[in-house]
Amino acid sequence: MKRLVYVSLVIVTAAVFSGCSSLNKMKKEAGNISYQVTPKVLEEHAEQVKITITGQFPEKYFNKKATLTATPVLVYNGGEKAYAPVTLQGESVEANNKTISYNGGKFTYNGVVDFSDSMRISHLVLRATASIKTKSVDFEPVPLADGVIATPTLVKKMPKPIFMPDHYQRVVPKTGEADINFVINRYNIRRSELKAEDVKNLFDFIQQLPATPNLKYTGSEIHGYASPDGPYKFNNKLSKKRADVVDKFMKKTLKSEKALPKNDAKFTNHSTAEDWEGFKKLVSASNLKDKDLILRVLSMYSDPEVREKEIKNMAEAYEQLKNDILPKLRRSVIRVNADLIGLSDDEILNYIETKPDTVSLEAMLHAAGLVKDLDKKLKYYQMAFDKDPRCIRAINNIGAVYLQKGDIANAEKALKKAQALKYVDAVKGNLGFVELMKGNLDKASEYFTSMQKPTKESNFGLGTIAIVNGKYQDAVNYFGTEPSFNAALAKLLNGDVQGAKSTLDAIDHTCKWKEYLKAVVNARLGDDNGVFESLKKAVGMDPKLKEEAKTDMEFAKYFENEQFKAIVQ
Repeated sequence: MKRLVYVSLVIVTAAVFSGCSSLNKMKKEAGNISYQVTPKVLEEHAEQVKITITGQFPEKYFNKKATLTATPVLVYNGGEKAYAPVTLQGESVEANNKTISYNGGKFTYNGVVDFSDSMRISHLVLRATASIKTKSVDFEPVPLADGVIATPTLVKKMPKPIFMPDHYQRVVPKTGEADINFVINRYNIRRSELKAEDVKNLFDFIQQLPATPNLKYTGSEIHGYASPDGPYKFNNKLSKKRADVVDKFMKKTLKSEKALPKNDAKFTNHSTAEDWEGFKKLVSASNLKDKDLILRVLSMYSDPEVREKEIKNMAEAYEQLKNDILPKLRRSVIRVNADLIGLSDDEILNYIETKPDTVSLEAMLHAAGLVKDLDKKLKYYQMAFDKDPRCIRAINNIGAVYLQKGDIANAEKALKKAQALKYVDAVKGNLGFVELMKGNLDKASEYFTSMQKPTKESNFGLGTIAIVNGKYQDAVNYFGTEPSFNAALAKLLNGDVQGAKSTLDAIDHTCKWKEYLKAVVNARLGDDNGVFESLKKAVGMDPKLKEEAKTDMEFAKYFENEQFKAIVQ
């Protein structure tokens, strides 16, 4: 019995030592395993760091009874982040893991972790543990890749507010208009015509011209007509005489009322021999029997003489045409034109501060659009809203200014008021930017896509969201040809480095981030001088960007460059 126990212990001990020996052999020869990591320098996309690892085991390496658990770990200053582990097994292991043959084999692993800014300078290592039954051995960590390129995080979640326009017109055209009607085949002005209501209104308008300082006469138009029921040659002369006689009358009237500027009468004189268009219009509006048939028949003839005969051949209809339609076509139309001139921009800006009660709503909205100072802009839009609390444009624009100021709480408050008044596209777009700046990308996208008509502002918002989500081609499409920092970034991330450079060059102003991104673009293009020149400009505008550049893997090849170090120290 004692001998049996002894033999059993020997067998167990041998098995244990055999297992340890096999595991130690796997550890010792672990350097023969080849790993390929994509990408070689890790990258952040859509706020994640994804990796693909392909491992190749040599022949006679993987013990048939062994299980190997490998965990990729991203190690960085102050911490580390482990990916999900992968477990591989030998041929004799009964489990549901990927099996590696004793004759060699490979595996492919895909993993993802959430990105944090501290990962920018980091190293990806593979930690592995091999085990046989209860025994296990930890392998030496294997360095796999460096990282993380975090260029997508440069995206600016900035608003491009949508302002609703004012309707202020400094110069408003005004017209006084009247008809002088004539007896058939005559061109003399009858006294009775001068007593007609439209003529009286015209005279009243003319009298206002010299009496109203900001109402300036700009010219008069006289157009003489004849009805289409006489000989064309006769009507041609008649229509001209009707225009001439009224023209002379109006010049005399305007001069007597002192409405004409000196040496600047600005009269135009026209005539139409036969007013066919006027005829069709009056017939269409009449209660004449078979009027549509009459017009179709007459439209068949382009010769005015033939058309005149056809009119007179319509015996049943002709009496009504003669009494109700044709007399209204024997006329001269008078138009006296003037411009009502309002306050100039300078006057508006002066009056809104000194005499705000005299400034109209439209002028207040216009004043806000004239100033660049955001506090003044906000003040003028608030004055407009106080003047008319139902003005959707004023309250929307108040929200838009708060967006520009970065005051999201007050922007949202104003825009919710605007939404309650009238839920128009501008309000939807601006609420989209509120949510974008709050980090609520899905809600922001809902607002932008709910707009009936996309704008360059809403497309900018959607393009920005697309960058954050790692959809770079979509972002490029949204931004279109409108140059902006985000548009250039989208092209760069989509692989169009030269396009990114062209977009940055097209931006008509300079700023620190424009120059910083130029440095990144130049690094990808291999333009060392361009990198140093742009980076120097960027840190000159904001020295804090030195720390950004020191940890930016886009500049990894310059980390030991003396010129680079001189810029970022």
